[in-house]
Amino acid sequence: MEDSFPWKGLNPSPTAPVENPTSLNINSILNMKNLRKLIPAIAIAAAVSAVALSPVSLRAHCQVPCGIFSDDHRFAAMLEDQTTIAKANTELEKYVGELEGSVTALSLNQAARWIATKEDHCAHIQETIASYFMAQRIKPGDDQEAYVKTLTAAHAVMQAAMKAKQDPSAEVAETLKTKILDFYRAYTGKDYEAHSH
Repeated sequence: MEDSFPWKGLNPSPTAPVENPTSLNINSILNMKNLRKLIPAIAIAAAVSAVALSPVSLRAHCQVPCGIFSDDHRFAAMLEDQTTIAKANTELEKYVGELEGSVTALSLNQAARWIATKEDHCAHIQETIASYFMAQRIKPGDDQEAYVKTLTAAHAVMQAAMKAKQDPSAEVAETLKTKILDFYRAYTGKDYEAHSH
């Protein structure tokens, strides 16, 4: 029976002598202080990996071409995404503070969910710029300088969204909002006015 034990050679008892010094049992692993300190980082890394490796299904527009566009709706959606990113950063700060005290499954779960939410909203902004604006709406015309200015502003939004994935600070989230508004001005030639419903 002992030969059929799948973990033969591992130390089944924390007090029994270890025959092979490279083998560990689950109790000795869980008693390692350094590993316990790494659990929050491991959980967050796992959540980010799950988001990064999962298939993302985003739709900025149909590209049929249908000829039906709503630029103001796209800008409002990107600004809503930015607001969610800023909220996620605030919530992450709260949960990281909790993690420094005592790690709970709830705090790890919520931190992971906020990271995933932030990643999704950053990706949505990038997809909107790429698939809606750059692929369909920004077109070269007689004014080459305006075209380059609009493309440059659109690219700046994509870069700011990428940085918002990397850095959960309030400043980076605010920079993203600024870049979206700068793009709006370059694209429309006017200041953004939020519409209330």
